Amino acid sequence: MSINNRFFSRAVLVSAITLSLASQAVAQQDWDAINEETLRHFRALLQFDTSDPPGRELPAAEYLRDVLEAEGFEVEMLANNDERPNVVTRLKGNGSKEPLLIMAHTDTVNVDPAKWTFPPFSATVDGGYVYGRGAVDDKDNLAAGLMVMLELKRQGIKLDRDVIFLAESGEEGATEFGIEFMINEHFDKIESEFCLAEGGSVARVNREVQYAGIQSVEKIPYQINLTATGVAGHGSVPLQTNPVVRLAKAMAAVADWPSPIRLNETTAAYFERLAGISPPDAAARYLAVLDPATQAEADEYFREFEPRHASMLRSSLSPNIIDAGYRINVIPSEARGFVDFRALPDEDIEAFLDQVREVINDPAVEVALGARNTRPRGEARLNTPAFSAIEAGITKHYGVVTLPTMSTGATDMAYLRNKGIECYGIGPAIDREDAALGFGAHSDQERILISELNRFVRFHWDIVLQIAAEQ
Repeated sequence: MSINNRFFSRAVLVSAITLSLASQAVAQQDWDAINEETLRHFRALLQFDTSDPPGRELPAAEYLRDVLEAEGFEVEMLANNDERPNVVTRLKGNGSKEPLLIMAHTDTVNVDPAKWTFPPFSATVDGGYVYGRGAVDDKDNLAAGLMVMLELKRQGIKLDRDVIFLAESGEEGATEFGIEFMINEHFDKIESEFCLAEGGSVARVNREVQYAGIQSVEKIPYQINLTATGVAGHGSVPLQTNPVVRLAKAMAAVADWPSPIRLNETTAAYFERLAGISPPDAAARYLAVLDPATQAEADEYFREFEPRHASMLRSSLSPNIIDAGYRINVIPSEARGFVDFRALPDEDIEAFLDQVREVINDPAVEVALGARNTRPRGEARLNTPAFSAIEAGITKHYGVVTLPTMSTGATDMAYLRNKGIECYGIGPAIDREDAALGFGAHSDQERILISELNRFVRFHWDIVLQIAAEQ
């Protein structure tokens, strides 16, 4: 066992004992009633069409406000657009520790209703699942956070730190209405030591839980524009300066380039722990990436068979759009390509662009950053009381190993980490098969098992108690 894993094991043991004592100190709860209420709120939230675009989270925000105010919470609706408010409420602690923020977003990606078996905003219950846009992104976290706040107040839990609930707008690409607005205009309302939000999940295969991924850092999205130029001409006379050909070669060079591997605290812990629960051949590869002398061979395998793991090792490039030509018999004078660039949080962007230029090696192809809704830098540490509490909760409720993860996508936690808040992405158990079958986040049949939503609420409740309740 490594030094890191020995540290985590001791921390988790202490957290597990404390979590158990904190749970025993709470009055016996009627979890059947809580499960029933959770489903009621969850389905109500799913039935609001909060697609972004166009972006109108007001009905869901008003629902949350009304539920919270009915329980005696003081609620603020903060907005720079009346149709897109952010809901904030707070339970006061004794102030001996800095606050805990529970965050989830009320908007969803938009839908093509014709592709849905059940109407996307019907919250249909079928076969133990709830179907609807937002079922796992992010109204599951929204409902769980709501229930935790309600139960903290109902149970009269004494707190060492304030617990803040933020239901934010605009996460799906319009952050100027949500997290950016809150940080720029109302940071005092959400400033905290720790934050729990989306970005993690517990992986199930064939209905059996395998491991839990807890997001502690994420790659930063950028766009690289490639512009190839040359002489226009007649298509009957091929030219070696053809910009379309130059662009195609540049795009291929970028796609084939294995950019440098660089691990961080999160990814090193991820691969080390993943090795511990994997078959021998896979475990050997996961351990190999920890050693610079053996990284290349393992990476070659990942690039072909486990591309998500290859992406976790580096700043990645994916050429996704080509804009070239306007008729078949004309060689254009310009061709443009657009590359999805996901940078490691410590990447030197200008130096990386210089590397891309060297890889392309064509002065007729310009390499430049394009406009994109990006994220700031930041990383949550793993040796914190909050991470230990999460890991203890995973052990208690799911009985599997916790893998700290670096998301290859982007969440609003990046903005909070950049302000010094230690943010961790959590989520319910999801069947790994669901994404390929079209049942995952952003899919046309998004769904969640009711039993796993209920388990997630209990897990969420226990870790909030561990982090925030009087010890």
